[in-house]
Amino acid sequence: MNVLGRSRELLPARGDLAAMLHQPRRDLLAGLTVAIVALPLALGFGISSGLGAAAGLTTAVVAGALAAVFGGSSLQVSGPTGAMTVVLVPIMHAHGASGVLTVGLLAGLILIGLAVAKAGRYMAFVPAPVVEGFTLGIACVIGLQQLPAALGVAIPDGDQVVVIAARAIASFAQHPHWIAAALAAVVAASILAGARIRPTVPFSILAVVTSTVVVEVAGLDVARIGELPAGIPAPSLSFLDLSTVWSLAGPACAVAALAALESLLSAAVADGMGVSHRHDPDRELFGQGLANLVTPLFGGVPATGAIARTAVNVRSGAGSRLAALVHAALLAAIVYTAAPLVERIPLAALAGVLLATAVRMVEVGSVRAMAGATRSDAIVLALTAAATLALDLVKAVILGLVVAGALALRAVARSARLRQMPLHPDLPGDHTAEERALLDEHIVAYRIDGPLLFAAHRFLLELSEVADVSVVILRMSAVSAIDASGALVLKDAIEKLQHRGMTVLVSGIQPGHHRTLDALDVIKHLHAAGHVFPHTPEAIQAARSHLHHTGIL
Repeated sequence: MNVLGRSRELLPARGDLAAMLHQPRRDLLAGLTVAIVALPLALGFGISSGLGAAAGLTTAVVAGALAAVFGGSSLQVSGPTGAMTVVLVPIMHAHGASGVLTVGLLAGLILIGLAVAKAGRYMAFVPAPVVEGFTLGIACVIGLQQLPAALGVAIPDGDQVVVIAARAIASFAQHPHWIAAALAAVVAASILAGARIRPTVPFSILAVVTSTVVVEVAGLDVARIGELPAGIPAPSLSFLDLSTVWSLAGPACAVAALAALESLLSAAVADGMGVSHRHDPDRELFGQGLANLVTPLFGGVPATGAIARTAVNVRSGAGSRLAALVHAALLAAIVYTAAPLVERIPLAALAGVLLATAVRMVEVGSVRAMAGATRSDAIVLALTAAATLALDLVKAVILGLVVAGALALRAVARSARLRQMPLHPDLPGDHTAEERALLDEHIVAYRIDGPLLFAAHRFLLELSEVADVSVVILRMSAVSAIDASGALVLKDAIEKLQHRGMTVLVSGIQPGHHRTLDALDVIKHLHAAGHVFPHTPEAIQAARSHLHHTGIL
């Protein structure tokens, strides 16, 4: 397929517009609900990233609109997220605001490249324990990130979120700010309790509005969001310094990987909640790439599909992209008309919202079930969650994938079996009981079942324990796969048997396995001696001839 044809596949289709006109009233109500939920989250994640509340709102508006139009899911809601914030904080410390904006632009280009390369399909290969551990780790990081604001202390120096949280607690212990701590606790508790009693009510915005009014009326001394621009900035590339692009390539890859992972996970969640919706993973990558390419021009942070906001969108009855577009438009209206009111929101109240969000991200039942499924699943889940806290999110996912793959491969390799097979059904002709007994004393046949991979050392141990017989037949017709490690183990086992004076015959080698065995000279000498056979009956007949020739029969 040519580039033009591929580009058309990634662009919005006529059916998307038709779906937006199907039930507009329901989408308008869903968009309003999502906007109410998204406002405090956009403000909070913008502040957490280091670029400020205005950057969070800009991201929700610009990225939310572009991803809604060009993305691959009609139910997805995009914007700043806690997972992305976790990645952006160290980039902000190392490279400043211009570095974060440059990383977002580069990540957008990478995501578009992934979409063109049809990389979206590979998301299906991420194991569930990795996703669960990733989510658990993110929730812990988001919660720890909010401690300075929740405790009313300045953000301590440090790169590791655990260290920063510990220093914030120590600072609070020396100079406690009980008003901020109480405000964050009440907001978080009211959201969590309200969500259990009335899940459809947007308690986050109610808690933020109520806390802001109380602080204003009582004249309490707490930190506020501060000045916001009355509108979205004009697009600009003034932040881009071409000399820094190469040094920011690594962080850009990490941001792109996280944006792809989180967005496709969120789209999959939306599919599961919807009745007949199925997302296009490559179009979703394209939409997120375009959103991240454009958003930095307006001063916004990198964005992804937001699982929590997407879930609210689906539960509110959204049926098309119109709901996400309405959400972005309403947030834009707030930017232009209500900035002075938003400026008065206490930081501790936003910290309470994000603390509640972190708690609600963790499905305790799902984590418990995953941890109890198998020992390997529990290891992968715990390791991914711990790595998310200790390292960064992309490294944690990569580590989880590597460990999950290694454990799965180990399980596959260990599933192989070495079975001693009866000779009688394969022997041509009739034999007396005395002759069969004599054959059984001097010939033993083993069939290798399954993959002969790196864990095949067990076969060497089993073959080394073979009793003293004259001929050993290795039946390899049931070997499903073989690698270099397994081939070398097989070679070592054959040599040990020959060293003990036994004749080794091999039968039934699959056509695709000859290359590996020949490359490592596993059966070279057996071929030369005429001890390799296409079928087992021929090998047994050759074994009988050998016994007759040596005078045993």
